[in-house]
Amino acid sequence: MRLLVTGGAGFIGSNLIRHIIDLPGIDQLINLDALTYAGNLQNLEGIHEIHPKYAFEHVNLTDVDEVERVVRTHAITHVIHLAAESHVDRSIQNASPFMQTNVMGTLHLLDACRAVWKNPESHRFIQVSTDEVYGSLGPAEAPFTEDSPLQPNSPYAASKAAAECLVRSYVKTYGFPAIITRSCNNYGPNQHPEKLIPTVLTCLRDRCPIPVYGNGQQTREWIHVTDHAEALWQVLEKGVTGEVYNIGTGDEWTNLKLIEHLCDIWDETHQSSSSRQLISHVTDRPGHDQRYAIDASKIMRVTGCGPCGDSKQVIRKLTVTG
Repeated sequence: MRLLVTGGAGFIGSNLIRHIIDLPGIDQLINLDALTYAGNLQNLEGIHEIHPKYAFEHVNLTDVDEVERVVRTHAITHVIHLAAESHVDRSIQNASPFMQTNVMGTLHLLDACRAVWKNPESHRFIQVSTDEVYGSLGPAEAPFTEDSPLQPNSPYAASKAAAECLVRSYVKTYGFPAIITRSCNNYGPNQHPEKLIPTVLTCLRDRCPIPVYGNGQQTREWIHVTDHAEALWQVLEKGVTGEVYNIGTGDEWTNLKLIEHLCDIWDETHQSSSSRQLISHVTDRPGHDQRYAIDASKIMRVTGCGPCGDSKQVIRKLTVTG
C-alpha cells in the first residue's frame, strides 16, 4: 500500500499518521499538506523527514497539476482525504476558501486518482466528512443514521456536503472506489487552539473569560482522535466501496456541561475554586446547530471498531497535561 494522507500536518491527520505509519500493510505514506494556519509539521516531530516510510509534499489541493503529479509520481494506491478548511466561525466570515479547498480540492484529487488508477479494484479512497452535514437534531430526536438527509446549516458544513456529493457521483458514474465517513467532534493532542477544548484550556491557564455561545446548551458527541484514526484505518481495510459510515461514540455533552467539567478538573488539579466564574456567555453565532448525534452501529457491525476508553478520564488527562 502506498497511502496518501491529505492534511497530514493537521490535528486529525497527524494523529492518524502516528497511529498507522508502522503498520506492516503500509509500504509508504505520503503526507500532502498546504501548511495553512491549521497545518504544523511540529505535529509530526519524530516522523517528518526521519521515518523511512514517510514522504512529505507541500502542495495545495487547489493546484490541479501538482495534485496529479503527487498521485502519479508516488504511485498512490490508497487515499485518506482529510485536508479541509474546518472552522465554522471562519466559514461564516468568509465562505470562499472553504469552497475552494473542500469542494474544488476534492474534485482535483478525485480527477487525479481517476487519471492514474487503471484498476479500481486495487485502490481505495476515503472521504473524511463530518456529522455537521446532517444539520441539527432536537433534544429528543433519534440520532442520525447514514441514510438521514443532508441538511447543512453553515458554509463549512455545506462545503463538506458538496464534497460528499462529488464523491458519491464519482462512485455512481465512474465506479470510483470511494467510501465516505462522517465523524462526530474530535478531541486530543495537537488540536488547533481555536477549537472548543483548547480554547477553554487556554482561558483557564490565562485566567481570562471563557466564551460560551448563547446558553451553552448546544449538544455535541465526542470521540478521541486516536479512536477516530483507528476507525478510518478499519474502514480503509474492511469498508465497502460506495458506502457511508458514521464514526461516533454516543457520548453527548452540552457545551456548557463540558466547559464546567473542564473548569472543575482545573480547580481540582490547581488548588483553585473559581474557574466556573470565568464562564462568559456571548452572543450565539448565526445558524448554530442545536444538537448532533449519530448512530455508529453500522461501522461497528462491519469493522468491529467501537469507541475505546472513558471520555471523562481522557478529558481529565488532557486538561491536566494541557
